[in-house]
Amino acid sequence: MLIFPAIDLFEGKAVRLYKGDYSQMTVYSEDPVSVARDFVLKGAGQIHMVDLAGARDGNMPNLGVVREVVRVTGAFVELGGGIRDMESVERALDAGVSRVILGTAAVANPEFLEAAVAKYGTKIAAGCDLKDGKVAVKGWVESSDVTADGFFSSMEQLGVGTVICTDIARDGAMRGANDALYAAIMAAHPGVRLIASGGVSSMDDVRRLRTLELYGAIIGKAYYTSAIDLKTAVEAAK
Repeated sequence: MLIFPAIDLFEGKAVRLYKGDYSQMTVYSEDPVSVARDFVLKGAGQIHMVDLAGARDGNMPNLGVVREVVRVTGAFVELGGGIRDMESVERALDAGVSRVILGTAAVANPEFLEAAVAKYGTKIAAGCDLKDGKVAVKGWVESSDVTADGFFSSMEQLGVGTVICTDIARDGAMRGANDALYAAIMAAHPGVRLIASGGVSSMDDVRRLRTLELYGAIIGKAYYTSAIDLKTAVEAAK
């Protein structure tokens, strides 16, 4: 299992939200590039980045920061947030991003997702952000009628190989990862490479998720609060 330490961007800063609530935002660093450099020094070869302003508003105002992270670290960077048309996909890839995550677009515009997968293959991933059992969109501000099972079935049909699944109720809440949710998804959709996100807050979480044979797990707030030592987590996940 790979560990993806996370940088959520807002106004050029590394921040974290509590359960996706933009009114409950904590700024952890005004230098996201330095944070990314620390990730790599601690053994992480992958970085998960989200443009929170983009996710909410449908643009990518923090793409310059992402480009600098790629340049300085040389890491495999996946990026989500505000990528809702092919031009945005191309801008992200031109900035050096290795994999683009489509969230709102995966629900609202499956034709675009299918076209992106056809053109870019494994460089396209989908984000499944769950709130009360349904997929949330537009920076988690709105809910759709799509269930987790329905979403994953659609992704398999469209040829999406990698899905990042976030339990919003646990994101930033330090309550532990939702093992049962991820185990159920893995059992029902074994063909998808699943990255678990939300609530990974201890080494016990990392070890339990590893036993599920997930493709990856995202560590966010637990890194910033030192609840998890990133170097230890990277080694334990292998």
